[in-house]
Amino acid sequence: MMKKNNDSEASKPGQPLIDSLIHAPARFKIMSNLYLVGWVDFLFLQNLTGLTRGNLSSHLTRLEKAEYVLIKKEFIGKISHTTISMSDKGHKAFNIYRENLKKLLEDIPE
Repeated sequence: MMKKNNDSEASKPGQPLIDSLIHAPARFKIMSNLYLVGWVDFLFLQNLTGLTRGNLSSHLTRLEKAEYVLIKKEFIGKISHTTISMSDKGHKAFNIYRENLKKLLEDIPE
């Protein structure tokens, strides 16, 4: 059973929905780091995640379109500076993702 709302999906009725937008490995790295540190600049996030500049930018664009992250671009002198933070919607989505993943894992026998 697939649910297209917010890129979420579940494999069986009654199972918790897993937000595939967050579940993708690169975006999970981004969201989990933002969840822990609050806000970061682009280069620091790139170092934390190990993603290339283009790959990080692409994933941030998807998260920004979903309103999960806030991206602020400014110039300090003549140098551009980009900071990223998790939005309230992103915090809520990440908390739901964590809870649903816990529930899903609890259902797997050891």
